[in-house]
Amino acid sequence: MQYLVSVIDDTAGLATDEEMAAIDAFNDTLRAGGHWVFAGGLAAPTSATVIDNRGEQAIVSDGPFVESKEHLAGLWIWEASDLDVALKLAEEGSKACNRRLEVRPFLSE
Repeated sequence: MQYLVSVIDDTAGLATDEEMAAIDAFNDTLRAGGHWVFAGGLAAPTSATVIDNRGEQAIVSDGPFVESKEHLAGLWIWEASDLDVALKLAEEGSKACNRRLEVRPFLSE
């Protein structure tokens, strides 16, 4: 099963050099364990553009869709046999990146 792991941050800064080294080491562990699918960091929320085309004309607006002190700073997609494995990996990932993580399974087909 695949899981979306969202990295939640409440600062505007990027990861420190020490955090990046820990994240890189954690990513190597994910790859070695067969859990790695994809990962990526995101630019600041102020760089976001929201598109709403539910009406007759698309509305384009700057900024995140939600005003909040916290934001999505990055994400992983992991392969794990079950939720317990994904949560154990998330404990390690949260420690490595020094941020909170949200783990959500993808819907099965």
